[in-house]
Amino acid sequence: MSEVKLVYFAWVRERIGTAEERIELPAEVVTVTDLLNWLAGKGDGYAEALAQPKVVRVALDQEHVRHDEPIGGAREVALFPPMTGG
Repeated sequence: MSEVKLVYFAWVRERIGTAEERIELPAEVVTVTDLLNWLAGKGDGYAEALAQPKVVRVALDQEHVRHDEPIGGAREVALFPPMTGG
């Protein structure tokens, strides 16, 4: 799979400790769920940020998607906390 840009927002960014990174995804990372599970194994900050992956919202190339969505040829993956009303 090709290199993707990962972008993190709000408390996801704070826990991971960076706003963005470029990463070469392993072949077994096919869907958004695969990505979240794989990232959670990269270290304590990732594990903490992704401890409840179902609440993390994800956008592929700036389009919000479900967790079963294939990553495909996406160039950018953004991870967001849940949106709050107000």
